[in-house]
Amino acid sequence: MSSVGANQTEILWDTWGVPHLYAQDTKSLFKAFGWAQTKSHGNLILKLYGQARGKAAEYWGINYLESDQYVKTMGIPARAQEWYQQQSPEMREYLDYFATGINDYVAQHPDEIDDSVKLVLPITPTDILAHLQRVIHFHFVTNPQSVSSLQTIAPQGGSNGWVIAPEKSASNHSILLANPHLPWSDFYLWYEAHLNAPGVNSYGAALVGMPVLAIAFNDHLGWTVTLNPIDGADMYQLTLKDQGYLWDGEVKNFETKTETVKIRQANGSYTELQFGVKRSIHGIIIAQEKNKAFALRVVGLDHPHGLKQLWEMAKSTNLEQFEKGLKQLQIPLFNFLYADQKGQIFYLFNGLIPKRPQGNWNDWQKIIPGDTSKTLWTEYHNYETLPRLVNPKTGWLQNTNDPPWTSTYPPILEAKDYPPYLAPPSLSYAPNILRSQRSITLLKDSKKLSFEDVINHKFSSRLLMADRLLEILIPTAKALANPIGIEAVKVLEKWDRQTNIDSRGAVLFTLWALTLESKGIFSRPWNPENPLETPAGLADINTALAVLEGVAAQVELLYGSLDIPWGEVVKMRFGDKSIPASGGPGKLGSFRVLNIQATADEKFQVVFGDSFIAVVEFSDPIRANVLNVYGNSNQPNSPHRGDQLSLYAEGKMRPVWRSKEEVKNHLILEELIR
Repeated sequence: MSSVGANQTEILWDTWGVPHLYAQDTKSLFKAFGWAQTKSHGNLILKLYGQARGKAAEYWGINYLESDQYVKTMGIPARAQEWYQQQSPEMREYLDYFATGINDYVAQHPDEIDDSVKLVLPITPTDILAHLQRVIHFHFVTNPQSVSSLQTIAPQGGSNGWVIAPEKSASNHSILLANPHLPWSDFYLWYEAHLNAPGVNSYGAALVGMPVLAIAFNDHLGWTVTLNPIDGADMYQLTLKDQGYLWDGEVKNFETKTETVKIRQANGSYTELQFGVKRSIHGIIIAQEKNKAFALRVVGLDHPHGLKQLWEMAKSTNLEQFEKGLKQLQIPLFNFLYADQKGQIFYLFNGLIPKRPQGNWNDWQKIIPGDTSKTLWTEYHNYETLPRLVNPKTGWLQNTNDPPWTSTYPPILEAKDYPPYLAPPSLSYAPNILRSQRSITLLKDSKKLSFEDVINHKFSSRLLMADRLLEILIPTAKALANPIGIEAVKVLEKWDRQTNIDSRGAVLFTLWALTLESKGIFSRPWNPENPLETPAGLADINTALAVLEGVAAQVELLYGSLDIPWGEVVKMRFGDKSIPASGGPGKLGSFRVLNIQATADEKFQVVFGDSFIAVVEFSDPIRANVLNVYGNSNQPNSPHRGDQLSLYAEGKMRPVWRSKEEVKNHLILEELIR
């Protein structure tokens, strides 16, 4: 083993393709992190940075025209230049070094990167900030689909997050469960890494192309994030008049700019498309009709220090320091759940929440009148006014994308104590209410939870919807259904109500439930008097039976059997690997989340769900298991592309190797970077 010189950084690659970085100083650590990510995801990162520049159509053709128009309309490249100038000198240097690590890796390993994406080189630090904006502000806070439909729907997505206090823990140590659910592609992929430098020993995951960890733990503490229901974008309707728009009774002129997109043709030549961009006092004009226009206002575009905040949080050693980072409010959304070695647990409904003059949550989901300054927000709520809990008596905190009021149960935070527009008013607004109820029930019904209990709960694929509905469906179908319906309920009666590889009945139930859902499935809606047991009941038993018989006929035709095992129909595919799946849709109440879509072969594959998973017990030394479900690389020839799928299918996680001795015992490659 070579010794590390004074100006060298060591990267130890373990058998799962996780880089353990050991640097003499922070700037060298950032350079090594850029190098490591490029080794694991170089083609994707260069493609993403090209898109964040608004030059993807110039590099790769007309299929990227819409992406470029969106990026340039939102002003991402120009704002990235401004953000770079606004960084602290240290942060500018760190971004410079991260970009250098990317460029150096490609220069020294040109054969490992596709020629088609090398057009983007060299990478600059502003590319990193453009990528940050494109992902966080213009796909998480708002996104192209909602913008084009003139909607500002609160972000939808998945994640499970738990923190457990010592009094609820079998070992008397606090425990963290980090479990984001995101698409298994593009900029949503997680990258696992271990970062070491003076004052830094952080382990966790970053979204690919990002220079800092978003979910992490160190020797003292750890945290996870979940997507929160937050209204960070509003659509304003303007009244047009005299080439401008009405504002407080007067005509105000638009700011205008012409943007150009260069488009590469199949023969290698280029065409150019020019389009005008208008801006009102509210924000970018998204659409214009005969006498009205629509302007988009997005939070956080004047808060450029999100990366610095995350970096400082990763170096913190106690809750006070961690909150000092959070109080900067540079990250426009996401709940934070925290646990530490002192036994503290903490939850924050984080975000840049506008101070709105009036109205409730539902009011601000609509298009807002934009002809008066009375509706225009210009300030954000400060940290002290956000929903927050420290060390509740229940001994646990959770979030599954539900509003903050059910972060523990019985609730401590109450919607009535906060502005009515700050968050949705109840659990009924949770995007996957059954998953949220399952999470709360797993925690509140457990007297003490061990490290192993948390892992077992994480891998539970029991469908709460089945528990709610089968007691009604089965006897009714036996009495009223046609022969195929009666055969179907015999299968459902024997089914284990899970979506494991060998679960027989899961395919039939899931297809029935997903089909029936669009017609309205429950007879009793969510009831605040019975918050964890509703919605319930079957809305229309005749429709339910008809759908069951239709789905049963389809299952029998396609698969030859009503009780075909789940794993024969649903596959986890990544790279060239295809593994039978265990896990089911969160909307059906599975805590082990795999969302699926149909494939050309009449089966289904996972497209979204469990991705990076970590369970951390803050003992001394810290105990941690992790899993990056689809593997830690997406490069075409990497052995780590999909190499953890089989572990996930078996409900297993990997032990974390944090000491250098452990890492060297599981070493496949050592790199030294000058």
